[in-house]
Amino acid sequence: MIQEAVKWIFEPSHCKIGFSVKHFGITETEGHFKRFEGTIESVNEDFSDACVELTIDVNSLDTQDEQRDGHLRSADFFDADKFPVIHFQSTGTEVVRANQYKMFGELSMVGITKPVVLDVQHTGIVKRDPFGNTKAGFLIQGQINRKDWGINWNAVLDFGGVAVGETVNIRCHVELLRS
Repeated sequence: MIQEAVKWIFEPSHCKIGFSVKHFGITETEGHFKRFEGTIESVNEDFSDACVELTIDVNSLDTQDEQRDGHLRSADFFDADKFPVIHFQSTGTEVVRANQYKMFGELSMVGITKPVVLDVQHTGIVKRDPFGNTKAGFLIQGQINRKDWGINWNAVLDFGGVAVGETVNIRCHVELLRS
């Protein structure tokens, strides 16, 4: 008997799609996206065969600094007027050990699609929450180089450093609702 895939949806009120980048080479500036939609389909209860699709609204970017957010939405970075969404589509999952995976996928932003690899930790399942729903949790982490997507803006500092690092750290806390 062939099992059907179970569909799960991202619960925005219990998810944080976050990132951080070195600022002046001495600290990390963090941000997240407030609006996104995503689904995961999996036949296996342990999500080892998960198929993920996520669409992020670039204009929902929030770094707790409106001026910086405006700059990040500009053509210097995300060019949100021209490219209003970031899209991730998984292409495969590799089991590292119990509840630990490497997820391979295609990340599209600013009109460029590149392969990425993310570390995924399945943090558990709640079979029945107070409202009768089944939930699953994940921590997803990875790194990308923003220049691989043509996001090259920077400012050279007087002491020789640069304002914005090239490496973007991705850190997402995800709670899924079984649909």
